[in-house]
Amino acid sequence: MKLAIDAMGGDYAPEKIVQGVELARDEYSDVHFILFGKEDKIKKYLKNATRITIVHTDSEIAMGDEPVRAVRQKKTSSLVLAAQSVKEGKADALFSAGNTGALLAASLFIIGRIKGVDRPGMTTTLPALEGAHDSFTMLDVGANAESKVKNLQQFAVLGNFYSTNVMGVTNPRIALLNNGAEEDKGDPLHKETYQTLKDDPNLNFVGNIESRELLNGKADVVVTDGFTGNAVLKNTEGTALSMLKLLKHTILDSGIQGKLGGLLLKPAFKIVQNKMDYSKHGGAVLLGVKAPVVKAHGSSNEIQVYHALRQLRSMVNSNLTKNLADYFATRPTDKN
Repeated sequence: MKLAIDAMGGDYAPEKIVQGVELARDEYSDVHFILFGKEDKIKKYLKNATRITIVHTDSEIAMGDEPVRAVRQKKTSSLVLAAQSVKEGKADALFSAGNTGALLAASLFIIGRIKGVDRPGMTTTLPALEGAHDSFTMLDVGANAESKVKNLQQFAVLGNFYSTNVMGVTNPRIALLNNGAEEDKGDPLHKETYQTLKDDPNLNFVGNIESRELLNGKADVVVTDGFTGNAVLKNTEGTALSMLKLLKHTILDSGIQGKLGGLLLKPAFKIVQNKMDYSKHGGAVLLGVKAPVVKAHGSSNEIQVYHALRQLRSMVNSNLTKNLADYFATRPTDKN
């Protein structure tokens, strides 16, 4: 198995990317990593080149670059050449922690969409604090700012497939993110989408879900448009981090008794921190393209990069993309 790595993408690239690759390399002997980027900068942080190949590139796509223009103009950038290697069959999957829009553009224009998928959806896994499963899948979280009913229905199908085949959930419960739980809530788009999902016999649709209920284990797959999904995702991440900081500062500022109590509760806080650590599930998966593509957060450290690569390896091993393509090839044409 060969994974194409955009070594120059991310806030701490290439240092944290290289370190994360070495962690994954040390654990998985069946994976060869192809790092695309400036060779001298990569070698600065590379301790052991076993099963790691460096492909030198002259440029990289910055976080502030306009995505489509950058992909079209920077043809020798680390991201574009990494995507090209996947298209040509030299690598099995693509990883980047860089410009999200550019990764989407490279995936669509270079690797290509699965037949039958109008718009791939960016898919993430978040913790569920209650219920039978410890996590749930949500999409779209950033690939499509605006969506039609047909797109949201396809996100539900993509999420259903991912939850079943990757997360191991039997008959996943599908919910539509909305501003109320009642059937008649939301704008015309959400009302029509509700009926479309409800009428789909291949989906276990359980109705609307409000954002305050997301972490309570009431759904295995949550469907939304990319603008809303991205906002909710960042709010969830930010709230979790802020609450942990608030607890820490409250304990430190509460005198000797508070500090002693905090010391006794330290194991419990570790459990909470681990439960809320979404990064252990990997990065965001771009579902609907012809090869596995995973996007890690721009500020990812080596541990988060490692988890994303572990996830990418699992997707390749399970033939997720081929199975998804076969599934869409046999699925009746969606309406709307």
